[in-house]
Amino acid sequence: MTTDDGPHLDLDPDGLAVRREVLGPAHVDAALARADDTTAAFQEMITRYAWGGIWTRPGLDRRMRSAITLTSLVAHGHLGELELHVRGALRNGLTREEIVEVLLQCAIYSGVPAANAAFGVARRVLAEEASTD
Repeated sequence: MTTDDGPHLDLDPDGLAVRREVLGPAHVDAALARADDTTAAFQEMITRYAWGGIWTRPGLDRRMRSAITLTSLVAHGHLGELELHVRGALRNGLTREEIVEVLLQCAIYSGVPAANAAFGVARRVLAEEASTD
């Protein structure tokens, strides 16, 4: 359903809360504000199923989920998402050293070129985050 202000989003409240905690409210709010008739259903889906269905499950803590997410993003070459999730990994308690170890592990199992690109992203993000501390 759309309104004069754009589509009405039916967002899972638990998923939305976790999404904001991990990715930061500014990023999430901007993504939701950009939602239109083409992307509204996608925003609802990822909030409900990724963030509300997976990230809220009790089987793994957020630190582990972040490490797994980084690995998957490196393996598939999703560097834009990797930037976002390196910041999320820091919010979830991973240290710089742990992020480096995840990327080193990825070099062996996902390939050196993929890890090389990921290290470039991580270096920039970690430097930016360190400068804001």
